[in-house]
Amino acid sequence: MSEAIAVEQWVRVARVEDFPSNAGACVKLGDEQIAVFNFASHRDWYACQNMCPHKRDMVLSRGLIGDQEGTPKVACPQHKKTFSLIDGSNLGGEEYSINIYPVKVEQGFVYIGAGSASN
Repeated sequence: MSEAIAVEQWVRVARVEDFPSNAGACVKLGDEQIAVFNFASHRDWYACQNMCPHKRDMVLSRGLIGDQEGTPKVACPQHKKTFSLIDGSNLGGEEYSINIYPVKVEQGFVYIGAGSASN
């Protein structure tokens, strides 16, 4: 499971309308690619690293989002590995996980929480 991010600052990344409904898009935050998901059917937003740890490809923003027993998830579009958008854990029980990032929406803009990992 990934470590929680202690938000030191909120970074405005795009307008709400720049993201597809019930799908993801990739944004750059510093040197990192972040997958941002507009989970419109749940009226929520999620963000995680864009790199799938299985084959290390930058593809998670193109993954399918859904729900697994109440947990919002993303499935890698290449090999269908699934990850929790709440805590980054691998929902297939494999040992690798993904980093997640806090997201907020204010006045029509999407913000990603940037900071350092905390326990």
